[in-house]
This record gives sequence, C-alpha cells and structure tokens, in this order.
Amino acid sequence: MEVKCPVCETPLQQTDSDARCETCQQDYRLEPRCPDCHKPLEVLKACGAVDYFCQNGHGLISKKRVEFVPVAN
Repeated sequence: MEVKCPVCETPLQQTDSDARCETCQQDYRLEPRCPDCHKPLEVLKACGAVDYFCQNGHGLISKKRVEFVPVAN
C-alpha cells in the first residue's frame, strides 16, 4: 500500500501508527475509508484481529480493499 502526501505527492513513510512526509516534514493520521462510498470506516478490534465495517450499507470490508487517506494531525 503506497499512500502519497496530499501536498507534494511524495510517498509517505509509515510510522508505528501513522505516516510522515519527509519532504514536507508533516505527520499524518491514516484514516480507513470504504472503497465503495469513500466514507470513514468503523475499526473493529478483537482478539488481535482488525476488521473494518462500513455503516453505509457495505458491511465488512476486507483489509485488502480498504483505502487509507492521509489526514493532517
């Protein structure tokens, strides 16, 4: 998964929980979005597993299909 900086289009460097643009020196939070309606997903964590749920009628979304959008901290 390659997420690009919304300002300079440079690929973001993954950190422990977020991402950073080394060119802009900006930190970003990666927000999971539904690939069908592009709205934020609910993150469900249980027993070490992470699942994504769309509350807009698309149900459970596979981790492989989730779109991660950078949002400034």
